[in-house]
Amino acid sequence: MGDIIKFALIGCGRIASKHIDAIEANKEEARLVAVCDIDESRARKVGEKLKLPYYTNYIDMIKNEDINVVSILTPSGTHAKIAIDVARLGKDLVVEKPMALRLEDADNMIKVCDEKSVKLFVVKQNRFNKAIQKLKEAIDKGRFGKMVLGTVRIRWTRRQDYYDMDPWRGKWEMDGGVFANQGSHHIDLLEWLLGDVESVMCKTATQLVNAETEDTGVAILRFRNGALGIIEVTTATRPRDLEGSISILGERGSVIVGGFAVNQITTWEFEEKEPEDNEIIDKFKELPPNVYGFGHIEFIKDVIKSIKENKLGLIHGLEGRKSIELINALYESAETGKEVYLYFVPKKSKLGRNKYD
Repeated sequence: MGDIIKFALIGCGRIASKHIDAIEANKEEARLVAVCDIDESRARKVGEKLKLPYYTNYIDMIKNEDINVVSILTPSGTHAKIAIDVARLGKDLVVEKPMALRLEDADNMIKVCDEKSVKLFVVKQNRFNKAIQKLKEAIDKGRFGKMVLGTVRIRWTRRQDYYDMDPWRGKWEMDGGVFANQGSHHIDLLEWLLGDVESVMCKTATQLVNAETEDTGVAILRFRNGALGIIEVTTATRPRDLEGSISILGERGSVIVGGFAVNQITTWEFEEKEPEDNEIIDKFKELPPNVYGFGHIEFIKDVIKSIKENKLGLIHGLEGRKSIELINALYESAETGKEVYLYFVPKKSKLGRNKYD
């Protein structure tokens, strides 16, 4: 393999521009060589703009083009089948969040990638936010002492036109609700920062839109280290987005990372001070232009490094699976009204199922 890692995109929708920009930002080591979408007009629009070949069939694209990595940016419910097809053709793959909706699909993706010796990277770009990296550093150094409480709060606005934009939005089989879609990154962060979850209890509601899935949900978590967690997520905030934040409280310190995309440290307090503490809030004021933040560039950089050095990326398949299991546990609890203990096999979770299952 040469010095340039060649990417291709499957899916030219809303998130594709972030991947295109991230590959371009890493142009000394990466290049986008082809795009694909089942909607020919959408594929053509992106392909012609970038002066790249475009396809409506991803198998044809992979067979016809010189590609190292295929990025799957399609509706969530389609990720597993496409990923398995790509892996069987021997290509490393990047999969947007969530990597799958059904836990068994995530397991099958990991299994086939292992069998074919291809790398699987799951997009969790918020882990690369500078503010989150600084928070993780403080946790790893033990500055918090005993962990007490972790809280995620997403208060965003998605009106009916968002759900009407594509037929798969707000459907259990292809999308999931706010936990699986908008909350996926933040739920991943909470588990990444505080560790494995022991049990969850969850309530959901569809408040302000016409959709199969929830637009509002709350959950209580118990972590295996004894800490508690709270998840509050809604797209029913009006009239505009308010926040996407995470707070970590421990016996010796408290940190809140706020903003729209967990990019801005707003509270940084520790009993045992370090010289840098007085400057932290000023130094970590990333203000992203939208809820996607800045992390895709660093994510793609990690993908490139992992491939070139032949080692695991920060968010490999097993890492991506963790939040799928947790999100399914949340939906299991919402359906049964009971506390759900991990690890478990989903029985009542609607995520990834059609209404006839």
